Amino acid sequence: MTEVIPILRVDDAHAAAGFYAVLGFQFEWEHQFEPGFPLFVSIATSDGARIFLSEHTGDARPDTLLYVWVDDVDDTHRALREAGVDVPPPEAQPWGREISVRDPDGNRLRIATHAE
Repeated sequence: MTEVIPILRVDDAHAAAGFYAVLGFQFEWEHQFEPGFPLFVSIATSDGARIFLSEHTGDARPDTLLYVWVDDVDDTHRALREAGVDVPPPEAQPWGREISVRDPDGNRLRIATHAE
């Protein structure tokens, strides 16, 4: 099995995990070399999608882009709006319906449902 896990640079890993919980990601584990050092956190969905959130400045670049396929982009859009995230409505693209949003650390997400 091969698994690719994106690493996102964040300022506060626990706050970032809270944002991603709206998208169905749950906290798995965290690592910290010692108290006061940056955190490295793993979050995952129930179907195995995983993201690492790192407070380490050298681990990833700010402004990363993730493309996320979901079953229903309208449900995801509604959940984000209910969580107070300012996100425009889904737009039709040749490959599906899509929204664009930034997480609290400025990382970009395009979230889509495949076209019928």
